[in-house]
This record gives sequence, structure tokens and C-alpha cells, in this order.
Amino acid sequence: MSSIVRGLAVYGFLLLIFRLTGKRSLAQITTFDAVLLLIISEAVQQGLIDGDESMSNAFLLVLALLGADILMSVLAVRSNRVDKLLNDAPLLLIEDGTMHQDRMKKVRVTADDILERARELRGIERFDQIKYAVLERSGTVTVIPKEGALTFPMERR
Repeated sequence: MSSIVRGLAVYGFLLLIFRLTGKRSLAQITTFDAVLLLIISEAVQQGLIDGDESMSNAFLLVLALLGADILMSVLAVRSNRVDKLLNDAPLLLIEDGTMHQDRMKKVRVTADDILERARELRGIERFDQIKYAVLERSGTVTVIPKEGALTFPMERR
């Protein structure tokens, strides 16, 4: 039973830490982020198990962590307050070609990150072609072009 309590405590701690350090989807993690996740998992492993390396303890711990995750998602669906606490809200980074530098700095998104995403999604090459760029709850950046802006990559011949 103590491993379940420890597991839930680690889950809560990691949820808080990852929530405070910003949002990135798995598709956006860097090599450093992946290495950091591996190190964190190794660092907390002993705290989760506490010398009991039995299969039943590991299964119970996994069930407790998955149960906590499901509980958090159910609470987020039922309560806007919990949802905002866990998932934040979409954040407008560019509006009519104008960057909101303070917001971008806060969430650690650079102008180059946004332009890269704009090129990938819409073939947009300049900020003045962007109506809105939004950092979504998932951590991805959505780019909405201005009317008449190029909306697909040009083929080179």
C-alpha cells in the first residue's frame, strides 16, 4: 500500500512540475527533452518501488497511476477550473502579423518556431501573412493565414 501512496505522490509532483515548465507535445520534444524524461523516470523509479520489486507491486503501482490519470481527466471534463489548472487555455501568440513577445517569451516559443510551423502547414513565409498563431492546449502551434496569403507550399521546378 505504501508504494501506491508513493506512486501517487510522484504522479502529483511530476504533473505539477511538467505543468509549470510548459507544454510541448510528444511530436515537439527535442533530444534533450527525451533524455531528460528518461533520467526523470530512472530517478523516481526507486522512490516508487522502495525495495519491493515484486510483479504484483509493479502492477498495482501501474494501476494506481493509470487510475489517477483517468481521475484527473474525468475531473477536468466535469470542472472548467480543474481543466484550466491541468491543461491551461489556448494562447494567442501572433495577431494580424504582430507578435506578442511577452507571451512568446513566457511559453518559450520563438519566432523561428512559429515560422517553421507556418511553412509546414500553410506555406507561409512571413509574419505579415499570418492572421493568428495560437499555442494550443496540446502544445502545438496552429497558424491561420490572412486572406489572400499563400496557403500551400510552392513547388519548385
